[in-house]
Amino acid sequence: MLETLTVADAVELAVVERSGFVESRHAGAAIVLSPEGDVALRAGNTDALILPRSSLKPLQAVACITAGADLTGAELALATASHVGTERHADVVRDVLTAGGLTEDDLACPPAWPSDMASRDELVREHGEKARIRMNCSGKHAAMLRACVATGWPTEGYLDAAHPLQLHIREVVERLTGEKIAHTSIDGCGAPVHAMTLAGLARGIHRIGSASERSPFALHRVAGTLVRMVKENPWTIEGPGKPDTVAIETLDVFAKGGAEGIMVMVAPNGATVALKMLDGSARASTIVAATLLARVGALSEDDVNRLAAALPLSVLGGGEEVGTIRPGAGI
Repeated sequence: MLETLTVADAVELAVVERSGFVESRHAGAAIVLSPEGDVALRAGNTDALILPRSSLKPLQAVACITAGADLTGAELALATASHVGTERHADVVRDVLTAGGLTEDDLACPPAWPSDMASRDELVREHGEKARIRMNCSGKHAAMLRACVATGWPTEGYLDAAHPLQLHIREVVERLTGEKIAHTSIDGCGAPVHAMTLAGLARGIHRIGSASERSPFALHRVAGTLVRMVKENPWTIEGPGKPDTVAIETLDVFAKGGAEGIMVMVAPNGATVALKMLDGSARASTIVAATLLARVGALSEDDVNRLAAALPLSVLGGGEEVGTIRPGAGI
């Protein structure tokens, strides 16, 4: 039986307060690593297994580049994105595909509408349809296809867990996390997603987030460049006004959320946090991650306050602010 995160393992990470009344509580687990990679803080059971969902994308992107996907700038940043499907995002994905002699038909992610409402409205006005290129994981899928083209692996079936690309990704994930894969599931986009502990996810993200582009090791150089490209192109990682993009723009952190309440964040000094909200809600995950980094001195209280002011944390009543979503007693 796999040891997954349970209610008994969890602590209170966030609360929702309305007019001075705590209306809801978000429980979960979190771990913070120091700039050197040592455990600086634990909350809850961080050795239980979780599915990292889209927070695995930085590791998958590094694997694709080490397999030969030749991506630069916004193309590289979009490989690790969960984007909102604007035309700007779609244009970059099209460029990645075209440069590899590929088309949108080669993408195996499901068709989707943009989650950016302005982009969706524009498509509807133009009698457009759902498209694979608008799916939030299309940048990752395009990078996977480019890796296949570069190595001569078949593009057909590139999401199969036994495909050479996925075996390479698995190897890189194990190397970065320092853990053997305990279980493999299928993510919402159809790609394999590997179960790991929060501690393992934190280790993998720390190794990417603190990597140097001047490292003698190719994997570390790739990781360092990936992080720089995301910070230079924060619109790619999610979209204007969205939590990951806002966190990067506001604090110069590396931030990547995942479905079902997963969040990872690397401070400028390399300190790294990974957390899981047990109920799957993401509404508090960004501010909780930043608060945890502040707890270990990697961010300042002013940093957290600036981020809080930029995030949609207000609780409304009659159109007026009557409360807030804030970190809980467990941290």
